[in-house]
Amino acid sequence: MKKFLLQEAVATVGPKGHRHTIIRQFCKGCRICVEFCPTGTLDLDDRFKIKVAHPEKCIACRMCELRCPDMAIFVQK
Repeated sequence: MKKFLLQEAVATVGPKGHRHTIIRQFCKGCRICVEFCPTGTLDLDDRFKIKVAHPEKCIACRMCELRCPDMAIFVQK
């Protein structure tokens, strides 16, 4: 899959050990993951791509991953 990506996937690990992997190339900025996040962990950056704004709030419910229509975000415990 890496050979199809123009950019590397961005991976962040929060203080609770939850790993968020974001493929910015796939994100279209629809805000579905932001709206379904029960803790307000996610937000859009200045280029309207998803970012982990508050990693300490994440409970790893994976709602963002399950609701993303473009498979741009993945969460691992």
